[in-house]
Amino acid sequence: MQSATARRHVQTLLTLSVIVRLAVWILVYVSARLLPLFDASPSILINGTPPSSIFLRWDAFYFAHIAREGYVYEHEWAFFNGLPLLMRISDHLQALAGFGTNGWGTLLRGGAGMAILCDSTHVLYHLSLHYFRSPSLAFSSAALSLLSSSPAALKLASYNEPFFTYFSYRGMLACARSQWAAASVYFALASMFRSNGILLSGFILWGMLVVPFLTGQKDLLTPRRLLKCVLLTALPLIPFIHHNVTAYLQFCKPSATHIPDWCTNNMLPSIYSHVQSKYWNVGFLRYWTVSNIPNFMFALPVLLHVFAFCWFYLSNLPAIIPHIAPRIRSKNNDVPPPPQLDSPFLSPSLLPHVLHALALTLILTFNAHVQISLRLLPSLPLMYWAAARLMLDLPKWGKAWVTWSVLWGALSCVLWAVFLPPA
Repeated sequence: MQSATARRHVQTLLTLSVIVRLAVWILVYVSARLLPLFDASPSILINGTPPSSIFLRWDAFYFAHIAREGYVYEHEWAFFNGLPLLMRISDHLQALAGFGTNGWGTLLRGGAGMAILCDSTHVLYHLSLHYFRSPSLAFSSAALSLLSSSPAALKLASYNEPFFTYFSYRGMLACARSQWAAASVYFALASMFRSNGILLSGFILWGMLVVPFLTGQKDLLTPRRLLKCVLLTALPLIPFIHHNVTAYLQFCKPSATHIPDWCTNNMLPSIYSHVQSKYWNVGFLRYWTVSNIPNFMFALPVLLHVFAFCWFYLSNLPAIIPHIAPRIRSKNNDVPPPPQLDSPFLSPSLLPHVLHALALTLILTFNAHVQISLRLLPSLPLMYWAAARLMLDLPKWGKAWVTWSVLWGALSCVLWAVFLPPA
């Protein structure tokens, strides 16, 4: 049961979340009304400039088109079917209520409405409370998550990120509570929206196998547990596999008049990898060009923010390891226990989060369109734990982070409204 303090914190966070969403919507709507669009497509596809047109930017075009027509063009296979499916469901519900059907406006409104239901603030609060055992620190972390580096994508639009973040947090919380089956289901749902959901399986692998091994509880590593771990770790991979197998069956039939090169050029054909490489030029260091320096500058604050916390944690790993694996310390029972760690942010239970954050941030830095870090890294609880650490241990840097978050968040809303990057 929740304590009175926890209930009060959750209620406050819910109120703040509503206020932030309203502020984002008002800022984007006013900017769209007063400033000229760089690209007039939204006002053409949705007649005039009704409120629903502010949802139609960047990737929302692809999601809405897939929801309307299915996967028509090859490059659309870069996007998974989770959000288009929700948009179609919402569109059907709106049709039953008499609000029209299968139009751009109804699909976009439906996706945005569904995203509101997936508010992740309270989930982050409970996850932080589980690790830190401090209601004030959990509240600070969750409150800082409201100052998102991509408020339009996370608080307004029909985008993958709100759903991916919500289900990721839910799965992480289930892992923290050793609810492995629930965690696997949540991670599988997250993987329906983004391909990097497959990395989330690592939390199940860590909790079910690595922790018992490191803590010397080898009696838990039974064949039954191993089989269960394999099955639960595999479940979040299914959306990615299904996406690629569906495309393979559609494009790579022997009876087809033209078989694409990606069907035969790789040992494991993947339309997702093919499309990312061909249409988005995704690959190791491909984005490291002079013309992309502005995009690196956009993403630099969040990248440095996560890298700095990972360095802080991993540089203290020699002091953390004895708390994770006591038997590594010594086989002599007379050796005193290791000294208490001097920061809640060095909790041994945070290690899988640090490793996951480091892996994702390295991928985004060296192998992706780096500016998407602004909307992908908020799916990491560590992003806000790092901000809370700055506020607690390095207040000047903490204030600088909050100032940047507010100013950049407001500017990014205006850029979104007038259809300018970063997306």
